[in-house]
Amino acid sequence: MHRKSRGLGPKTLGLLLCFTAEAAAAQSTAIDAPAGTEETSDERKLNVILEEIVVTAMKHGDALVHDVPTAVTAFGSQQLEVLNFRDLSSLSYVMPNVQLESLGATKGIANFTIRGLGLNTSVPSIDPTVGVFVDGMYLGIIAGVLTENFDIEGVEVLRGPQGILFGRNVTGGAVVVRTNKPSEVLEGRGRLAYATGPNWTAEGAISGPLSERLSARVALFKNDDSGWFRNERDGKKLGQSSQFAIRPSLRWTPTDNLEFLLRYEHGKSHGDGPSGQNHALFSRDTFKVTSDDPGFYRMKWDQAILETNWDIPLGDGTITSIAAWRSYKSRSDSDIDATNNQSFALGMSTDQSQKSLELRYAGSFGMAKVTTGLYYFQQDLFYIEQRIVDANIDDAVPGIKRVGGGIGDFWTYGAFAALDIAVSDELTVNLGARYTHEEKKSDLSRVRQAADSLGGLPGPDIPGEGLIGGDIDAGTLNLSDPGLRQSWNDVSPRIGLQWKPQNDTQVYAFWAKGFRSGGLNIRHTGFGAPPVLFDAEEQDTYEIGWKQRLGRRGNLNTAVFQNKLSGMLRDNNIPDPVAGNIQVISNAGDATFRGVEVEGNYEIFDGLILSGQVGYTHGKYDKITVDLNGNGVVGDSADRNLKIPRLAPWTYGASIIYDVTMGELGGLSLNLRYNHRDRAFYTDNNRGVLQPVDNVDAGVTFRPRNAPWELAFFATNLTNDLTYGGDTVLADLPAFGGDGPTGPRPNPSYNPLNKGRVLGAELRVDF
Repeated sequence: MHRKSRGLGPKTLGLLLCFTAEAAAAQSTAIDAPAGTEETSDERKLNVILEEIVVTAMKHGDALVHDVPTAVTAFGSQQLEVLNFRDLSSLSYVMPNVQLESLGATKGIANFTIRGLGLNTSVPSIDPTVGVFVDGMYLGIIAGVLTENFDIEGVEVLRGPQGILFGRNVTGGAVVVRTNKPSEVLEGRGRLAYATGPNWTAEGAISGPLSERLSARVALFKNDDSGWFRNERDGKKLGQSSQFAIRPSLRWTPTDNLEFLLRYEHGKSHGDGPSGQNHALFSRDTFKVTSDDPGFYRMKWDQAILETNWDIPLGDGTITSIAAWRSYKSRSDSDIDATNNQSFALGMSTDQSQKSLELRYAGSFGMAKVTTGLYYFQQDLFYIEQRIVDANIDDAVPGIKRVGGGIGDFWTYGAFAALDIAVSDELTVNLGARYTHEEKKSDLSRVRQAADSLGGLPGPDIPGEGLIGGDIDAGTLNLSDPGLRQSWNDVSPRIGLQWKPQNDTQVYAFWAKGFRSGGLNIRHTGFGAPPVLFDAEEQDTYEIGWKQRLGRRGNLNTAVFQNKLSGMLRDNNIPDPVAGNIQVISNAGDATFRGVEVEGNYEIFDGLILSGQVGYTHGKYDKITVDLNGNGVVGDSADRNLKIPRLAPWTYGASIIYDVTMGELGGLSLNLRYNHRDRAFYTDNNRGVLQPVDNVDAGVTFRPRNAPWELAFFATNLTNDLTYGGDTVLADLPAFGGDGPTGPRPNPSYNPLNKGRVLGAELRVDF
């Protein structure tokens, strides 16, 4: 029986403020043991939450989270194991004011939101508010971001605008992923996992020296998921998927002060389309789905990253170069109507390639630390979509096929610098600025009625299925609007202060500007209407934070922020009987976001750790420049009173980890986690709604004493809470059945479901 989602009451929030996870991080070192204890045995090896926290996102050497003057949560490899990490969406509920969501409509597409700034789209031509960086490489589009991660060294999530220390400007925040480097000693690791489905995963890595100054690492990943859902139409499984990936890497140190690190990754994944639910057929408290076509997805990617680090005498500094290339291709077919009739089917084909170069220097001169650099990024985008909208309920009558898409050539240049001046032992002044120049050239083919086949411009080549029967896999775009050009110049400064009255205390404050470039909606579904170019979004952010070590047993971090957006970009979903659904991307107006965040942890006694996090965000439109609610009036009170999509006011959670020693047998580590997210609206007109979430996870890990392996059992979403990636309201076509026996049915809507309760076990081996 599905349990209706219920949040904790306001009185309970006070308890959660006492315990929050600073989650520990990337390159971790054990925190000092409490007096009277020793850590020479395996008894405390499972106690990973109290590791000292080191992050690399600040670009000026490694820094403890406690010393970083911004809101950041970081996870090391062992913390990710405790959280049963699989992809970035696995971390969606464990941080305040952070939602790392999958759109769900197509595999791999990320709609991340931080502090209310996020996306509601699968359109690849719109820049994300939250940037994802893998080993220093920025991922240029939202497609292909959510794949199964493996052999990960750490994940860092920074909240608020970034750009002073990152290659690409982002307004909402940055997610930094680091994979493991080749080691100087021979080592290896493996993991074999089984979960509800059945869902099998196997991964492994081996690393070690090839010569005195050359080392290598090879990591492999394979996953086969037979699906979690069942089709009410025929009882068959839905949601099967398979992924394979390989990542070889080399590390060469020809001299003591010079390092070359080369990483290459090849991956491919395929499976069913999304398991969608239509609320005209099923209520919001059941996992029932039905479909006349399970759809499919196929994607593959290749990427190479060359990182060079050269230590030089000037300022005892380091020159870093990160040269990167990535190619991503995907095909998909989704049953958007989620009924037993072909009323609305959507096929998408995306071919993207990108290259980038970041050149950076970091050094110290007396009381000043300097970080400065140059950045170049360029990407090519080829996108085709096909939608079939059928106003009939007779399968013998073919639906009307419409195709469109476009081509994009986007590039950006940037220069950035940050200066930290230690005015005294306690006070540091933080100064920084970034200059950005961006250009976008777009060729548009408006979505239009078309024949079964298109010819001319070759599409991306992926063996296997094409778009909806393969009829436009090698298709063409008859361009209706070629040569659309846009450009922007922006200067984003940052001014801040750090005050450390003692080693265990830091208070910081800063003001910063953020910038996100505009563009063209490459999914233009109104063939008769002219294309709409949208302008850049600009942001002013104020943040005050306090970071406190609680002796040797814990940490407490808090932040208060305000973000003011000008020209806020919104992607409005509008039901349409011809196109099924129209997405209109525009600068909708101005908005203000205010909020607070608290996270921390504390070891009550040896082996028992309580953690928690709480976040609150309030967002409101200050000015509206488009008709968001569809009443034909721009900027009236009905528009201004709408809630901002994907903004869940309250997010909070708590967890407990308890290590139990078993003498010569080894030890057990038990963990239980509860996380809540408030109800939020999905569409700009507030007709689509995302339900509140109460997520409960649990796990137990057994590690034999002095053994190279451990066995873990885990459960995710124990309460079987129903969640979905979106709630897109569709046109009320006859295929949806009209009124029910007791009156009008709910509006038809498309809701790609996430899995419910999952149980599993995994064996981990290290040698």
